[in-house]
Amino acid sequence: MAIVKNEKAIPGDQLLGCLYDHGKVRKRREWRGFKDTMYDFGQWLATWKIMMGVSMGRGFLRGLFRYRWMVNFLAVPHMIDKFTIGQRDEILRITHIGMGYVSYEVAGIVKQCLRADRRCGNDKKFSDKCVLVDENAMTSYLMGFPNLIALQREIPTLFAANLINQNSDIHYIDVAQAFGIPGDVCPMPEVEAGVSIEDDLVVAGKCAVQVNTTCDGSMLGNGIIAKRLERQYGIPTFQMASPLRHRNEDTQKYAAEEIKRAIAFIEEQTGEKWDWTAYFAAAKRVNMTTRNRWEWLDVNCTPYPQFFGAVFSLYNNTNYMGNCGRSAEFPLIDEKIMKLVHKGYENKTMLGREYRHRCVVWGVQPQFVIDMLYWMTLCWGVVPLTDMLSMVIEKEIAEDDTPENREQAYYDMAYLSENMIMRNHTHGGYQMLVDQLWEYVERMNADMVMMWEHMGCKALTGMHGQFEEQARERGIKLVWVSHDLCDPRIYSRQAIRDQFNQFMRTVMREEPLDPTIEELPDNEAW
Repeated sequence: MAIVKNEKAIPGDQLLGCLYDHGKVRKRREWRGFKDTMYDFGQWLATWKIMMGVSMGRGFLRGLFRYRWMVNFLAVPHMIDKFTIGQRDEILRITHIGMGYVSYEVAGIVKQCLRADRRCGNDKKFSDKCVLVDENAMTSYLMGFPNLIALQREIPTLFAANLINQNSDIHYIDVAQAFGIPGDVCPMPEVEAGVSIEDDLVVAGKCAVQVNTTCDGSMLGNGIIAKRLERQYGIPTFQMASPLRHRNEDTQKYAAEEIKRAIAFIEEQTGEKWDWTAYFAAAKRVNMTTRNRWEWLDVNCTPYPQFFGAVFSLYNNTNYMGNCGRSAEFPLIDEKIMKLVHKGYENKTMLGREYRHRCVVWGVQPQFVIDMLYWMTLCWGVVPLTDMLSMVIEKEIAEDDTPENREQAYYDMAYLSENMIMRNHTHGGYQMLVDQLWEYVERMNADMVMMWEHMGCKALTGMHGQFEEQARERGIKLVWVSHDLCDPRIYSRQAIRDQFNQFMRTVMREEPLDPTIEELPDNEAW
C-alpha cells in the first residue's frame, strides 16, 4: 500500500505524550490551534451541560448514594477527551457530534432509570410505560409501540460505565465469581449477573424481554436476572430466542414467530397495541441509517477515510441497537455527520501526519481501551477503517404500509435482531465469521487485520488457526491482540498496546510516528 501523507500542516501539539502524567487525567488539554481548541472546549462544556441535566432528574440524589455505578459518570468528559486525541478539522467535529449524541442518549437512559426506579424516583405511571430490554438486544420488536420506553438499565451499569472507568466492572466480576460463576466465562454477562446478584440494577418496568444475545454465558446471566425480576420484584419476563444459524432460510419462519410472540407478550402486559404507522415510520429511519452507514464506509474505502474508530462503532451501535428507528432525532445527527464526511473527503482531512497501513478490526473489542483505535493511527500510522461490531445491517427492510409488508415486517424485525452487534458474526456459521472478513478487507482496500482475541469468547478463539492460514494465503498482515473484554487486571491497557507495538517493530520492521505515546502511563487512569 502507498503511504498517504498529510498535505496540511497540523497546528498545535505534535508529540502527544507530553500531555500525560501518572495521574487520573492528563496534564492539560491538547492545543489544536485556536479554532479547533475553542471548538473542543465548547464541546467539553456541552458535555458538562448534559451531565448537569442528569443531576436535575427525578431520583438523582437517591440514586447517587444508592448505586455504585453512578459515580463513574463524573469521568464522562475525560472519556470523550480520549476519543478526540490528535484530531483536527472535520474529524474532530465528527467525533464530537457522534459522541455528543451517544452521551446524550446514555444520559437519557440514566434519567429514565432513576425516574422509574422503585427505590429512587418511584414514578409508577412512568415505570408502567417501560419495558426492560437487554443491553445487547435490538429493540426492533418495540418499533410499533410509540408510547412505550425501551429501558436499557444495563447500559449505565456495565456498557457505558466500563467505557468511562476501566475499574467499574471489577467489583461485580468478583461478586459473580464468589456466587459460583466460573472465572473463564465472558466478563460481560458475568458482570450483568454480578450487578443483579449485588442488587445494583434499578427496579422498574411493567415487563421485561430478554434475548439469547451472543453466547451461553449471556443465557446463564439472563437466567439469574430473570429469577430476581420475576420472583422478587414481580416483573414478568419473556425469553426471545433468535436462531443461531441466522443465515439459513429454514430458520426464518421460527424467528418471525418469536417476534410475534414478543409483541403479543408486551401488548398483554402493558395494555398497549401495536401501531403499524409508527412501525413503518421507524423502518424508514432504519433504512436511512443503513444507507448512510454504507456511504460512510464507501468514503473509508478511499485514501482519506473520515468517520472511523471508536466513535464509528459506538455511534452506530447506539443508533441501531438502542434506537432502532424509534427516535426522529438520529436522522438529523446523521445529516450533520454526512456533511462533515463529504467536506473532510474533499479537503483530504487526515487524523495524523501519515497513513502507512489500512486496517480492518475484527473480533470483540476490549471495552476499557476502545480509544486504542485512534492511538494506532497516531502512533503507528495504522488506520482502523471499520470494525466487526459496526458491520451489522446489510440490506434495507420494507418501509411501505401494505398488507404484504405487514407480514414481511415480522421477518424484517427478526433479521434486525439476528444481526445485532456481538452476534451477527459470532453466530451464523463459518461464512459470517471468517469469509466475510476477507470480503470486507478486499472492499476496504486493507492490507492489515487487527484481530481482537477476547479470551472469554469461545466462538472466535476456536477459529484462530483458520484466520492465520487464510491471512497468509492472501498476503494480509494479521496481528493478534489479546484482552479480557472489561477486566483490566488480566491485560492492562499498556499490555494490550504492547502486543501491537511488538508486532509493528518485529514483523513490520517499522518505527512509530510518535514515539512519545508508544508507552503511556494510563494504567491507573479512569
